[in-house]
Amino acid sequence: MAINQNHLFDDLDGVKCAIVEKNCQPERVKFLKTLLEFNGYTVIVAKTPPPKTPATPPAEGAPIPPPPPETFTVGVTHVAFNATNAIFGRLLRTPDGHVVTIDYWQQKDSVSHDEILYFERKKT
Repeated sequence: MAINQNHLFDDLDGVKCAIVEKNCQPERVKFLKTLLEFNGYTVIVAKTPPPKTPATPPAEGAPIPPPPPETFTVGVTHVAFNATNAIFGRLLRTPDGHVVTIDYWQQKDSVSHDEILYFERKKT
């Protein structure tokens, strides 16, 4: 059991893993897998189980809801891994050698701007 919600772990495909993110779209999975494997972690990706649907069928004439999108859970086999600590502890690197910033991790920036620390950056 996790001590808090910031350090979750679970079994993915029979392997105990630290959970990096849940309910990821395929594009996000590709980004995380590439980044984490570059940093030396073994990444396990498993399908997220679909949400439970109500047992009662929709009323007659009501539109049938579309099926939920397929999402995935991303984990690493290093159970002490914590994404928050790795990002703010400046432990992860991009393939071009820069430190991974929070904006890069969240895919807000395509390039890591690590020369200015996040708390020194002026908001625009």
